[in-house]
Amino acid sequence: MGTTVYERDRPSASLLTTSLAESRHSVFWLDDLPASPARAPLTGAHTADLVIVGAGYTGLWTALQAKRRDPDARVIVIEARTVGWAASGRNGGFCEASLTHGRDNGLSRWPNEIDHLDELGMANLDGMGDDIAHYGIDADWERVGALGIATEPHQLEWLDEWAADAASRGEQGVVRMNRAEVQASIHSPTFLGAVFEQHSNALVHPGKLAAGLARAAEEAGVEIFEGSPVRSIDDDSSSVVVRTADAFVTTSQVALATNVFPSLLKRNRLMTVPVYDYVLMTEPLSDAQLVSIGWTDRQGLSDLANQFHYFRLSADNRILFGGYDAVYHYGRQVRAGYENRPESWQKLASHFFTTFPQLDGVRFTHRWAGAIDTSTQFCAFFGTARQGRVAYAAGFTGLGVAATRFAGDVMLDLLSGEKTERTELEMVRKRPLPFPPEPAAALGINATRWSLDRADHNRGRRNILLKSLDALGLGFDS
Repeated sequence: MGTTVYERDRPSASLLTTSLAESRHSVFWLDDLPASPARAPLTGAHTADLVIVGAGYTGLWTALQAKRRDPDARVIVIEARTVGWAASGRNGGFCEASLTHGRDNGLSRWPNEIDHLDELGMANLDGMGDDIAHYGIDADWERVGALGIATEPHQLEWLDEWAADAASRGEQGVVRMNRAEVQASIHSPTFLGAVFEQHSNALVHPGKLAAGLARAAEEAGVEIFEGSPVRSIDDDSSSVVVRTADAFVTTSQVALATNVFPSLLKRNRLMTVPVYDYVLMTEPLSDAQLVSIGWTDRQGLSDLANQFHYFRLSADNRILFGGYDAVYHYGRQVRAGYENRPESWQKLASHFFTTFPQLDGVRFTHRWAGAIDTSTQFCAFFGTARQGRVAYAAGFTGLGVAATRFAGDVMLDLLSGEKTERTELEMVRKRPLPFPPEPAAALGINATRWSLDRADHNRGRRNILLKSLDALGLGFDS
């Protein structure tokens, strides 16, 4: 097995220790928000036309779109903790147009409708930008595109194939960059080439987006209750009752937007697993440090490894650097204790300084982690329950910032009971395979992670396990 660039050129241990010494175990995006009073918990008995469980992106977009469709509807959002505190406030802020976790993943699963899915994804991203402007949400929205970067020689062929495929379909704004061109844009000794997707990606401040969506929803008449974990959903012939420990809402329709957390529907409890992702955020770079790395076009960046990094600039010129480790814990539980993993932050810091050695001396101010709701099809799945009165969307697998807006419309379409362009999609109509129960889940997921790491050390060559998973359509392709 070979070595990767991050193993061939490692920074000193003292540099890593110093860079992390003053970092806070806290989410920068949430710390960066102004203080605001907590919303009241749900108490007593209520009635509503639509109840949404979860006040992250999926729930908030669903609420806004529901009020846009019917301004007179009473819409209630019930949140276990606070608006945007989980995945919606912890992600990298990359908004990718793809609804299918990239064209290759979608092509392998829905070849007959991938072109249409790509069109819907781009329209959704355009609509997201329009809505942010319409509702006056100050979310540091930047439609700057993204670079997919080769850091190993064998990945250059992948870039060629990527660019050639786009050209064969007449797709505009997909630019193959050689080493000199990518170095002229962003200075890193690890960058060997890139594909620049100019139109299909944007960046956003995750915390500001969640807060802004909540504010816009409330201004539209949506009621949001925090600190109110939902315990159960009961139904009879005429209504659905959503219950917390101290209150309940009787409603005609429910949208479940609970992301990685255990589903309130038994049928969905094996459909996702929580995979933990780790992130670092630097202090703001000085003018001289910015000059040393270039990056004046501010694109989002990610490399092409199976265990990949994603990184970007914030509005105040910090660098967010995350990814690589994706950790699953036996039992598929979501626990705060899993967020504290010093070895992952040490690894990220090491890879950061290998990527940007000219930033020797930069300190990290924040380190955090969060659970990703991973599905076997590597993107969201949808459905209904309780005689069509409960809709759900989950399984975004780390690319949900833009796709959650699409998911909100899908759930509302499903609850309407009418056939629409979205509900007729095979992607929406068919459920993916579930994950197996334990111990098979842990054995399979961790064996897959090991295999992906081996592929990164073997010129991308996939072993028999990965090839078998590919044949079965079980994801894990990036």
